[in-house]
Amino acid sequence: MNARSRSRDERTRESGESTEVRPISMGVPDLHSLVERTIGPLGYELVDIEFGPRGLLRVFIDSTAGIQIEDCEAVSRQLSHVFTVEDIDYGRLEVSSPGLDRPLKQARDFVRFAGSLITIRLRQPFQGRRNFEGLLTVEESSRFGLELVEPRPVTPRTPGAAKVAAKSAARVRRAPAKPGAESGAESGEPPSVRKLVFSLDEVERARLVPIVKF
Repeated sequence: MNARSRSRDERTRESGESTEVRPISMGVPDLHSLVERTIGPLGYELVDIEFGPRGLLRVFIDSTAGIQIEDCEAVSRQLSHVFTVEDIDYGRLEVSSPGLDRPLKQARDFVRFAGSLITIRLRQPFQGRRNFEGLLTVEESSRFGLELVEPRPVTPRTPGAAKVAAKSAARVRRAPAKPGAESGAESGEPPSVRKLVFSLDEVERARLVPIVKF
């Protein structure tokens, strides 16, 4: 859901001013701070800010009650007013909900969505990988965790590999079983779970995994 405010081109044509789009004059951290101070008292939180071509400024907002088109319109009106007062130059403003694949940016996001399925991309590889998916957990010392479900090995489909797998299975069946030992299939044991523990400065990006409920 999004709401579009009047573009700077439209506003300047009405006033007779030049329609040239100048870049946003405020630094990104300052702009984030300005938007947060503006929408926080209205009951919304800033999720992210993106910059598009021709001065496009996209602001993504969220709230515990969810976001409707009316929320986007209200925030768009308020930000347009504040940007005018603060003399922020931009071409067009769009206010949107973050969507089902909401990005997680701050510690409060990770705390709020603990127990959810997320994907993360690490800044540096861990065991040869940078991309992981799992259930988000909150750990000690301002750290977070990702419970990674390891899939069971898939039985090879090629005829030759199938014969090798069958011989291996026969050898396992002939081997004497250890007391109390059961195979995963017979015991109903779930796939093994590992946990990746990380701090936010190790994460390049993180998002919720979209789950559509019908």
